[in-house]
Amino acid sequence: MAVYTQVSDEALETFLDGYDIGRPRSFKGIAEGVENSNYYLETGKGRFILTLFERRADPKDLPYFVALKQHLADRDFPCPAPVPARSGEALQTLEGRPALVVTFLDGLSPRRPNAAQCRSMGAALARMHAALSDFDQVRDNALGPASWPLLWEGRAATAEELQPGLAALIEDDLAATVSARPQSPHLPRGTIHADLFPDNAFFLEEDFSGAIDFYFACTDVLAYDIAVCLNSWAFEDGREYNYSKGAAMLAGYESVRPLEPAEREALPILCRGAALRFFLTRLVDWTETPADALVRPKNPLEYADRLAFHRQASSATDYGA
Repeated sequence: MAVYTQVSDEALETFLDGYDIGRPRSFKGIAEGVENSNYYLETGKGRFILTLFERRADPKDLPYFVALKQHLADRDFPCPAPVPARSGEALQTLEGRPALVVTFLDGLSPRRPNAAQCRSMGAALARMHAALSDFDQVRDNALGPASWPLLWEGRAATAEELQPGLAALIEDDLAATVSARPQSPHLPRGTIHADLFPDNAFFLEEDFSGAIDFYFACTDVLAYDIAVCLNSWAFEDGREYNYSKGAAMLAGYESVRPLEPAEREALPILCRGAALRFFLTRLVDWTETPADALVRPKNPLEYADRLAFHRQASSATDYGA
C-alpha cells in the first residue's frame, strides 16, 4: 500500500481545524501511487484527497505543482484543485510532512484502455497543453535525457541478469537518443504532465473525466508527453503495439492541436526516449527497493520490450499518425 506516513486521529483532527471543510466522516489510505502518501478524506462538506509529500519530493518544487493545478482548475480543465486552509495557503504540514488537500474527481482509471478511451485521452492531453500555454512558471525535467546516463551507470550487470544481451541494447538506445537530441529546442515546448499513465487518468465510461498526479510535471517538448502516453496506453500486455489505439490517441490529440511536421518526424525517437526513461527508473527501483518495502517495484522488462518496437520504427506512420 502506498502509505508511507501514518496519520493519527488526533493529528488529523488538529490539521482539519485549519480548514473550513468540515469534520472527517471517512479517512483511509489509497493503495495506488508509489511516490507519496495519499488518503481518501470525506467530511461533512464533501470528498477530498489528502497527500503527504515524502522524502523524494523536493520541497522547493511543491509551490510549482500547486500553482499548476490551480491554473488548470481556473481554466476548467478537470484535475484536483488545491483547497486552501483558513490561512489562504494550500500547502500545510501534517505528521512532519508537507501536506496538500485537493478536490475529489469522479471516475475510474481504465485497466485495459480501449481505442475510444485512447482517443478521448489524446484530445484531453491536447486540451491540457492548450490550458497550460500561458502558465508562466518553469520547472526543468529532472528525468530528461541528461539524467539517463546517470540512471544507467553501474546497472549493466542487473540488466544482463534480467535478459542476456540487454545491456548492449540499452547502450545503443542511450547513444541514439542522446545524439538525436529528442528534447531539441526546435520542437514546440510548454508545460507537460510527463507521467500520464492510465492510472493517472479518470473516465466515466469512455469519456475522460480528469487527470491526477502532476508531480513529474515540467517544462519540456509537448510531443514528449504524447510519446509517454503512446508508451503507456497503446501497448498490449507491455509488449505488442496496438496500432488502432495509437492511431486513436494521435487522432484525438490532433483534433485539438495538429502536430507540426517536425513533431511528426521526431515521434519515433521521442517514443524511444520515453520508453528508455521508464525502463531506467524502473531498473533503479528494481535494484534499490528493499525486499520488505510496502511498494513492489514494477518490472523493467515491460519497457525493454517496448524499446524493441521503437528501435524498428522509422516514422510517425508506424504509430498511427
